[in-house]
Amino acid sequence: MALVIPDVLDASCATRQALERLAAKWRVLLIYALAAGPQRHAELRRRVPGITQKVLTETLRGMEADGLVERRVLKAEAPQHVEYTLTALGKTLEGPLQAICDWAAVNVTPSPAP
Repeated sequence: MALVIPDVLDASCATRQALERLAAKWRVLLIYALAAGPQRHAELRRRVPGITQKVLTETLRGMEADGLVERRVLKAEAPQHVEYTLTALGKTLEGPLQAICDWAAVNVTPSPAP
């Protein structure tokens, strides 16, 4: 069976479009965080150090628009309670991300702490 290599340099390539959506640092980290199960906005912010509230909100909205994350309103009246969870499509990324973790464990030497 021959390996088919897509032309990721072509802007219309589906693989390139997927990489552009997923390669964003925060998206990958949020997928890792949400792999543990549904979480509220504040929980995600605590679990993903360095992300601002604005960037978290924007990233979750984009992931929701792409069908990777589902937003559930648990309490509609103020203060509103909302949780986020990976969709079935979002969960399909767990395997490829695990493969990256496995590769990193073998091939990447951690940098010393500053």
